[in-house]
Amino acid sequence: MSDVLPAGSLEGKVALVTGSSRGIGADTVRYFAEAGADVVINFRNKAPRAEKLATQLRELGGRALVVGADLTDPASVASMMESVRAEFGRLDVLVLNASGGMESGMAEDYALALNRDAQLSVLNAALPLLGEGSRVVFVTSHQAHFIRTTPTMPEYEPVALSKRAGEDALRELIPSLETKGVGFTVVSGDMIEGTITATLLERANPGAIAGRRESAGKLYNVSEFAAEVARAAVDAVPADNTRLVGDTSDFVAE
Repeated sequence: MSDVLPAGSLEGKVALVTGSSRGIGADTVRYFAEAGADVVINFRNKAPRAEKLATQLRELGGRALVVGADLTDPASVASMMESVRAEFGRLDVLVLNASGGMESGMAEDYALALNRDAQLSVLNAALPLLGEGSRVVFVTSHQAHFIRTTPTMPEYEPVALSKRAGEDALRELIPSLETKGVGFTVVSGDMIEGTITATLLERANPGAIAGRRESAGKLYNVSEFAAEVARAAVDAVPADNTRLVGDTSDFVAE
């Protein structure tokens, strides 16, 4: 068992992480389960992988609900939240981790539909389940967070712009969330070793990840970054609602 979060610190809490059948999402939801939380594993089309993870997490003693949902489909999102309500009755932590836009064969507006519209859809659908003291965490990258002041790789720019649009749209909800007693934190990280995005970027622009690693001095791996996301769900909300992970020296502060 890891020591990312204190043992038992999430006992009795319920946490949902979007896109949590693999990668950063899977490690984040595992950290929550290790800290005692009941968890909701969301996937789009890899049910066996999600069920395997759920089986592992149930062995820790908590409950794990597996819910497939297309986050770009409001009806699918509503059905997921109804499943959460029926199983747990509430949510204490919502991590908006799922993102994309570099996949082949997707519609031209897919990145914006997933990285902006779907994020709002998920949060709005979850609001009735989020009570006083709960927390929402939005996961992004420095390349997206700072896109308006620091250019990124051309291959990633459409995704970066769509994720920044999603961040901006979510930030507009902060006053209403605070009124309800719901905390909101953006976690922004550099390129993460071992993610699908990094793999696709490397495929489109060979040497891109090695170049970024050399410039930054270090790139976080999946489990290291997931640990920061997990901590953001329990640590005090930063004054600017932003948790920057890893080197930012190449990015212009807002």
